[in-house]
Amino acid sequence: MNVQVHGPGPAEPFLGARDLFETERDIERPVTINIVADPDERTRVSHTDEGHRLTISRQAATSAMARELALHEYAHMLHNEFNHPSHTQSTEEAIFLALAGRTVEQRKLTHCHQIANHMKDIYADDVWLAVAPGDKLVAFLESSLAAALADHSRSSLTWPQPAGSVDPTEGGSGVTDESGVSTARRRPGADPEITAVNAAFALGLVERHGLVEEDHRLYDLAHAAAADAPGVEFESFRRLFRSLSADPDTSEYRKVLVEATRTYAGDSGQAAD
Repeated sequence: MNVQVHGPGPAEPFLGARDLFETERDIERPVTINIVADPDERTRVSHTDEGHRLTISRQAATSAMARELALHEYAHMLHNEFNHPSHTQSTEEAIFLALAGRTVEQRKLTHCHQIANHMKDIYADDVWLAVAPGDKLVAFLESSLAAALADHSRSSLTWPQPAGSVDPTEGGSGVTDESGVSTARRRPGADPEITAVNAAFALGLVERHGLVEEDHRLYDLAHAAAADAPGVEFESFRRLFRSLSADPDTSEYRKVLVEATRTYAGDSGQAAD
């Protein structure tokens, strides 16, 4: 793997992640890591035929989870190169197929995109968890879910963003954990429904890889989140994330994504006149 690190930050987490990643997989196109000094810079990745570019803040690059974040992003790059269905399937198409003819509130549509991102992350985590331990990931999921239950303004359990980063379209402020990276993005007001889906994602992921015992605190947190949103099919989503096919074809993946979208938002929308 050709990994070049530029900017005011350490190269070691990214080169160390490269060395681990290469023990099992290989990214063919060059990878450029661009570290920027601005702590509000959001972690983002772009892909072209010439290579992949990861832009990340110095604060995130020096965090305790920097190596794991790099591994996670390398896995997304790998899936991009191999046209994995989870990375080529249009979420908008799946939403249309699932909800055509129904009127669904924007909040629910946004959550459907989050569910699609969770499915992408499952496949990325399948790759890197084969080469590195998942203890930091478990701690991240636990702390994120605990904070979400505490204030119910948490909307996401996506991979950490740079500390202090905020999506300007969503309002709120960044939340930073002890590792120095933002654990999620805040939105004004509680949203227990997507918190329950996020909890199902957390349990499904750790069960998929056998990362925790049955008495782990994550189970108590997840069940509390499910109890706060009885209208969400928590167990269905837990099974979905835990048992996604390891190597789906395009048709199979589209079908699963459409069904997940319909499960979450299909019953809430009204049929259009």
